Amino acid sequence: MTEKEQKLYQDRLKKLENLRAAGIDPFPAKGERSHTVAEALAEFEKITPSQSPPHEGEKIVVAGRIKALRAHGGLVFGNIEDESGAMQFMLREEDLGKDKFSLIENFDIGDFFEGTGTLIETKRGEKTLLLADYKILTKSLRALPDQYHGLKDVETRLRKRYLDLLANPETREMFRKKSVFWQTIREFLSEKGFLEVETPVLENVPGGAEAQPFVTHYNALDRDFYLRISLELPLKRLLVGGYEKVFEIGRIFRNEGISAEHLQDYTQMEFYWAYADYEELMEMIEELYRHIVKDLFGSTKVSSGGVEIDWGGKWKRYDFYELFEQHAGLDLRKADVKDLKSKADDLKIKYEKFAGRGRLIDLIYKKTVRSKLVEPGFLIDPPVELEPLAKRTEKDPNRVQRVQIMAWGTELGKGFSELNDPIDQLGRFEEQMKLRAAGDKDAQQLDEDFVEALEYGMPPAAGFGMSERFFAVLMDKSIRETVIFPPMKEDK
Repeated sequence: MTEKEQKLYQDRLKKLENLRAAGIDPFPAKGERSHTVAEALAEFEKITPSQSPPHEGEKIVVAGRIKALRAHGGLVFGNIEDESGAMQFMLREEDLGKDKFSLIENFDIGDFFEGTGTLIETKRGEKTLLLADYKILTKSLRALPDQYHGLKDVETRLRKRYLDLLANPETREMFRKKSVFWQTIREFLSEKGFLEVETPVLENVPGGAEAQPFVTHYNALDRDFYLRISLELPLKRLLVGGYEKVFEIGRIFRNEGISAEHLQDYTQMEFYWAYADYEELMEMIEELYRHIVKDLFGSTKVSSGGVEIDWGGKWKRYDFYELFEQHAGLDLRKADVKDLKSKADDLKIKYEKFAGRGRLIDLIYKKTVRSKLVEPGFLIDPPVELEPLAKRTEKDPNRVQRVQIMAWGTELGKGFSELNDPIDQLGRFEEQMKLRAAGDKDAQQLDEDFVEALEYGMPPAAGFGMSERFFAVLMDKSIRETVIFPPMKEDK
């Protein structure tokens, strides 16, 4: 604490003791409330006496945090705020008596209190609660951030999010929107006949994505487990078990770097749809994304990064090979590892010695192609090396039926026609294991149980996944800013 903060803290401790000395519990277990602030304001005309003196009207009880206090002799004005809104309150010594009125001197901005009284309209026309009684609910010992200037320091806002929520109403509104975001997805899929399920967070083998996992030790079983890096493989096992439409919204964990678009701990949605392919998937995804945007903003037009996009039009289709040749200058039907490394060197892209064809293609794509894809669209049919879990295309077995949702130069979701050939799947896992043996810690691991499940038969299916990155991009913010309590470096 600064010297000023320490003084304020001590002042509040003194007021706390004053309340206790007066026989008042500054932290009672319960508060009463007959109306939220919004309800009181909305019903103002109905519950305000039209002809009677104010003290003869219907008494109501509100509860919330004090956000302002202004004393004028035998009169005190203040503002009370709850989650629904804010309103003015007023105390008069003539109504409360000297002893009760004087106790307000031990209240501060930030305290929670309960006020009982009648609604009046002041000479200035402000709807006000005239108090007949009040009580402390929680004594605040630290001063709140300046409510007029907000809390601007990003590091403090993220580290002490509760202060950000108090000081910046727009932050509270953003997280309300995030709830709408996930609820919209959940309702959309449920209406389409999908069953919501929960699968384990701890896995024997981390699978479904190229990422390093977090490792934890399970004491009761005396063995190590991995925090899941994807929802994919357990959900596809459910298709083997007879379900045809399943989805999950859950946390996944990837032990990788933090950036404006990446976190190690975040929420992802994945669904799997038996008897569909990626063509049907694209039709439904276009409908889903348009629905999300409309629910959040009331319009299909959204600006992010200074660029407005209309999600209501027909989406573009981007062919991976065509765009790669156009922007990177390489024909992926012919380019080998040597060609790709040469191009990466020309572009000053860093890569590991063990980098295989898939990793090199991905690095070059991100450097040369991705930023060009601004309008909403589907990036389709990449090389098989990029997607070990997708079905090959019928026209070219070196390509897979994968679709990435692209907009504003970033990926906002990914899906594919699912690979259900156990022999092909085993071969692709083995290729990934060779990359791991060469030093690629992100390469996927062989999941023998999943291959065995496929051997019992999984119907043809489409699958899709999207994370909260889409919400962050829609909000035009880094993903850390759209997580209530993001992981932070140690505060030294």
